[in-house]
Amino acid sequence: MTAPVTSLPFERVGIVGLGLIGSSIARALRKSGSARAIVAIDRDEAVQARVSALGIADSVTGDAAAGVAGCDLVILCVPVMANAAIAEQIGPHLAPGAIVSDVGSVKGAVVRDIAPHLAEGVHFVPAHPVAGTEHSGPDAGFAELFANRWSILTPPAGTDPAAVERVRALWSAFGSNVEIMTPEHHDLVLAITSHVPHLIAYNIVGTAADMETVTESEVIKFSAGGFRDFTRIAASDPTMWRDVFLTNKDAVLEMLGRFNEDLAALQRMIRWGDGEGLHALFTRTRAIRRGIIASGQETAAPDFGRHAGLSAPKEPGA
Repeated sequence: MTAPVTSLPFERVGIVGLGLIGSSIARALRKSGSARAIVAIDRDEAVQARVSALGIADSVTGDAAAGVAGCDLVILCVPVMANAAIAEQIGPHLAPGAIVSDVGSVKGAVVRDIAPHLAEGVHFVPAHPVAGTEHSGPDAGFAELFANRWSILTPPAGTDPAAVERVRALWSAFGSNVEIMTPEHHDLVLAITSHVPHLIAYNIVGTAADMETVTESEVIKFSAGGFRDFTRIAASDPTMWRDVFLTNKDAVLEMLGRFNEDLAALQRMIRWGDGEGLHALFTRTRAIRRGIIASGQETAAPDFGRHAGLSAPKEPGA
């Protein structure tokens, strides 16, 4: 018989991976009082030492199997392609009734890679906090990272509703707005709202890097606000984003196909001097921007350069 799923706070929460998101979760757990004990699990000894110095967890270990023992919640905060190996490692050591979650930007691959390693009676509630910055490491985290940001839960069919509710309550305690959808729908939505924009940013910044050698530093010297925003996005964790594109390739390729079709239409407008068509497109896209500001997901402040504290943190992707 499995242990009953109870309300907050969790007795013991294990966080695997103490980068930006993991360390922010540790801080948010502490600030919200949502955990009686926090276990930080990271194989990097330098990260372990830094987490200990920061005091954001009650215990720190590099042994994932030992770290998850006795936890009623375990959150995997590692690159998507690392999930399978970690789930295999910790699976036999999870307590009956424990909840396993994650923070990955791709959910179909997460369900495929983690679920087979979890014993019957262990609840699996994947999550994706749509929040972050371009910075990484335990020092980059802060408790307010998730405030007024979306957290998407994608529980597989048959997941215990009480476990889902408990994870929902946790993200709500962090200040997040919570949405529940299927893993497949999540991956399609995030392909266009996050993954493809990151791919475009990486590509544009890469092109600019090539041009830099031709223009003798003018690309960087005269960087306008638009290019600076692209460089912020393109500064996101390369390992995480490599995994995102390799594990969500079908949805990303579908969205890229649509993007290329729209780009071709835009090229035709410019080539044939279709000012009316360009104006109509730009008017429509401007309305999208205003809608994002109105929903509280961005600020209208003229914060050129994105100075810290002037605007809310942006989703890097994760």
